[in-house]
Amino acid sequence: MFWSLAKVVLFLAVIAALAVLAVFVSDSGNDLRIWAGGMEFTLGPLQTVIAGILLLLAIWLLFKALGFSAAVFRFLNGDETAVSRYFDRNRERRGYAALTEGMVALASGENTLALARAKTAERLLGKPELTTLLTAQAAEAAGDSRTALAAYKTLLANEGTRFVAMRGLLRQKLAEGDTATALKLAERAFALKPRHAETQDILLKLQAGQANWKGARETLTEKLRSGELPRSVYRRRDALLALKEAQVVMDEGASIEAREAAIEANKLSPDLIPAAVIAARALVEKGDRKGATRVLKKAWEAQPHPDLAAAFATIEPGESAQARLKRFRTLLAARPQDPETRLTEAELLVAAEDFPAARKALGDLAEAHPTQRALALLAAIERGTGAEDATVRAILARALTASRGPQWCCDKCQSVHEDWQPICPICDGFDTLSWREPPAPLQGRAAAPAALAPLLAQPVPAEDAPEDAAEKADVPEAELVAADLPPAPIVDPVTPPVNPDLPPGHAEAPGPELTPDEILRRSN
Repeated sequence: MFWSLAKVVLFLAVIAALAVLAVFVSDSGNDLRIWAGGMEFTLGPLQTVIAGILLLLAIWLLFKALGFSAAVFRFLNGDETAVSRYFDRNRERRGYAALTEGMVALASGENTLALARAKTAERLLGKPELTTLLTAQAAEAAGDSRTALAAYKTLLANEGTRFVAMRGLLRQKLAEGDTATALKLAERAFALKPRHAETQDILLKLQAGQANWKGARETLTEKLRSGELPRSVYRRRDALLALKEAQVVMDEGASIEAREAAIEANKLSPDLIPAAVIAARALVEKGDRKGATRVLKKAWEAQPHPDLAAAFATIEPGESAQARLKRFRTLLAARPQDPETRLTEAELLVAAEDFPAARKALGDLAEAHPTQRALALLAAIERGTGAEDATVRAILARALTASRGPQWCCDKCQSVHEDWQPICPICDGFDTLSWREPPAPLQGRAAAPAALAPLLAQPVPAEDAPEDAAEKADVPEAELVAADLPPAPIVDPVTPPVNPDLPPGHAEAPGPELTPDEILRRSN
């Protein structure tokens, strides 16, 4: 610090001396007279300029000599690299200048220039922990994957830059689509820095993509510990992962473990519809019908859903239509004005062949907000009350082109899915599916009979099942109407759209395959 201040003071003193000298020369005439040691020197204008330049050169050499003397002094006091550092100082200064220019170029988007400056800095500085990192990032930005890969591999050897190298290699593997290698790199990077938010997100996505639900739950727990997730969001997402874990266990046939996993998923998020359905069925298998009823009621209070009603019906599969209607009263009382509640009540009344009460329960849903399900129920009510075929045919014609009503829609890409999934297969959004009506271009897809009448589509108890086709007339009219509607086409949610007028990720709605006349003919 003192040496830097001294150099500044000396420089200002030289400038002041030169200014005084210039004033003196201008006042004394054309020649410069200098007296030194009893002798007089006379210098012309050119000689004066040359003398000034030589004076500045002498001062510069004096500074260099003083700097070298200081380096020698430090060397004599035990600093073995003092002299070498003195000679390398200019080289180092140029190296840091190149490094700075490279960083600025990289931030400015001049990737080729940044890569060139990185190579220059590497040659001048000899500090790979700095220059190799810039080389890797500049090469990656410039599209030179081979140079970037070599640079990241070099950084792996240094403990201080190992995590950065892991991230760079991880990005490259993700860009190449090599998710298996990317998962291994993400796990190693997560082990180095468990609280790094970006690494947590990438690892969670890769684990979920490969159905490693247990590992995904551990990663999610670490996100909670690091403060990246609110506890309410954590509980819901943990419930999603626990639900998928339970489904895997069910597929493997481990019934006890499956029941416990499903019940745990429901406890984590009671309003999660798929978790409530699976937990209720698990409790029924366990013999706890009251527990299953309680689980479904709590989920129904949060959001009525056909799957909840279907699961509630399976609690007592052999009951009569009147007994089922009575048992459902407690469930429907939670949200009496919800459209799903009114549709479910109308369906139960149709099953009990109380068509006037079913019409009252349905109300104006078929007119105010006509959906395929509401119109199918209206057609069943009209047929049950003895309406003419023309009336039923007109209602069915409307049902064929009406909206399907609420479906599982992705809030991120607006794609529609038949079943709930924790991750949207189109946009890879996590926890983005919600039960709502899709955008208008996707509302006209034909529904399956089970979606039109989820309760009437329940299996008939063995003791009440018809013995032959001649007993088809004993089946309620609503079942005939629902069964005669065209089946839902098989739609692959990951198939890209073929209609350029639809938004990305949306499947084009297929046209109806059956006419109302054909439906009536089949139902007779």
